[in-house]
Amino acid sequence: MKARVYVSLKPTVLDPQGQTIRSALAGLGHQSITDVRQGKFFDIQFAPGTARAQAEPELQQIARDVLANPVIEDYRVEFLD
Repeated sequence: MKARVYVSLKPTVLDPQGQTIRSALAGLGHQSITDVRQGKFFDIQFAPGTARAQAEPELQQIARDVLANPVIEDYRVEFLD
């Protein structure tokens, strides 16, 4: 079983990298782009035979405690298979 955890800055947190990308896009002629927010994702592979009922709470804890900083970041967990 494979899962993906998406981590991004909360909407209230400034995103200087996203602002730089938006400025670069505007410089390339993409004037319709008004905002860019950057983020990251993690692909996580579980051992064969791991039940989703066991994997989901474990992955939520990993995302909350290790992969994301809950003060400034939001996260979302998605199972791929």
